[in-house]
Amino acid sequence: MSATVTAEKAAPPAPTRSRRMSLPRVLLLLSGALLALCAVRVITGADNITGSSQISAALSLAVPIGLAGLGGLWAERAGVVNIGLEGMMILGTFFGAWAGYQWGPWTGVVVGVLAGAIGGLVHAVATVSFGVDHIISGVAINILALGATSYLAKRWFEPLSHLGASPKQSPAVDDLPSFTVPGLSDGLKSLESHHWFLVSDVAGILGGLVTNVSALTALTVLLVVGSYFVLWRTPFGLRLRSCGENPLAAESLGVNVYLYKYAAVATSGALAGLGGVFLAMVRSHIYNEGQTGGRGYIGLAAMIFGNWRPGGLAAGAGLFGYSDALQLRNGGTTVHALLLLIAVVLVLLAVWKIYRKSYLTGAVSAGFAVLVLVWYFMTDTVPNEMVGATPYVVTLLVMALAAQKLRMPKYNNKPYRKGQAG
Repeated sequence: MSATVTAEKAAPPAPTRSRRMSLPRVLLLLSGALLALCAVRVITGADNITGSSQISAALSLAVPIGLAGLGGLWAERAGVVNIGLEGMMILGTFFGAWAGYQWGPWTGVVVGVLAGAIGGLVHAVATVSFGVDHIISGVAINILALGATSYLAKRWFEPLSHLGASPKQSPAVDDLPSFTVPGLSDGLKSLESHHWFLVSDVAGILGGLVTNVSALTALTVLLVVGSYFVLWRTPFGLRLRSCGENPLAAESLGVNVYLYKYAAVATSGALAGLGGVFLAMVRSHIYNEGQTGGRGYIGLAAMIFGNWRPGGLAAGAGLFGYSDALQLRNGGTTVHALLLLIAVVLVLLAVWKIYRKSYLTGAVSAGFAVLVLVWYFMTDTVPNEMVGATPYVVTLLVMALAAQKLRMPKYNNKPYRKGQAG
């Protein structure tokens, strides 16, 4: 009897399921999403859903969101919540455009990145050195950045009205280089024009990714890949992530936790500043007050959606960029077509929840599916006011659905003082 009990106690615990998605599962989900979009395009006739112009606009709108989210990832992996990403983006837009119109666009890029990094260092001083609550410090930076740039714009840009400037707008900045893959872009455009199921959709998506691509977009892709390599494949990244998971243990092993936190938050600000530069110098070629439009906060949502990992972050930024681009390309009709896809997703969610015996959630999902279907069949388009709110609605829905399966770094937004480990 005792031997049996001992054997039972010695039995190893059941293995837990990994929360990371495998590559085959990711590819399966992407394939399913693509087939669903193709079907909706064919049923509704809304060719813009997978059109190259829609994808190109989505890519350019996803870049600043992705850079802000990448900045948030660097900071939070070191244990510092950076709500101030919006303010650091504002600094990047203003100082990037200010330097860009005087000394050229690449100088503007460097100055905008440095301005964001300085904002990050201010946040690091407040949170790491003085122990200020991370949320309070971030909100303060957002307010200070907006106030400072509004004041400086009146002082620096108002006298340049003869160059098209105003107290809320800078003079125009020269274009940064962009490229189109020769031959491939035209061939994909030809395939897209036939509107064949799947073939034309894939051609439209690929065409949007290889046509008129900014140099900063290519740089952003390299930064996402490089961030993964640095943070997960180098000793530096391991030490930095240990500061966000258990800084006391890291300190006991000789890691200078303060130094790594400062480096992470400064890098965070620099990436957010680069996102601001993209808005000012690629999207519009001028600084315009309020042009960040809350993208720093959406970047944080993309980071959380991606479970604090670069790949998931990129997917979240692409989703939010796509929803933001809907308002640029016959948005009312396109969003109306996507209502059908949303209804199908809600039905599948309801079936899954009921299968998992979560009857209340399943019933709520089914109810919303019915409402969306009624909305789709009773209308022909979606009002422009609702199209403009689409990216924010998508942000809320995605966060509501994904929140239960996420795990932030364990020491996020917790005070740390050197010597605690001893």
